[in-house]
Amino acid sequence: MSEIRIERNPDRKKLEAEGVFNWPIWEKEPSRFDWYYDSEESCYLLEGKVKVEPESGQAVEFGAGDFVVFPKGLRCIWDISEKVRKHYNFG
Repeated sequence: MSEIRIERNPDRKKLEAEGVFNWPIWEKEPSRFDWYYDSEESCYLLEGKVKVEPESGQAVEFGAGDFVVFPKGLRCIWDISEKVRKHYNFG
């Protein structure tokens, strides 16, 4: 399984070219929960701060302004310390 990929503060033109700002928005208050990705997810955080702890591998932290790709098949724990608001796309 591949790793979680994080791109810090990507160029807005790149985000627009990928159609990020047309993707749906998901919001979640501070919380901690298990998650499983049955398909790859790409997301761009508008607000918030998160730590994701994969079942195997190193925990990663990311927040507002980061573009993140989660691989299909990833089992992890999401630990949201600041309310999250993100654009997301599965596929």
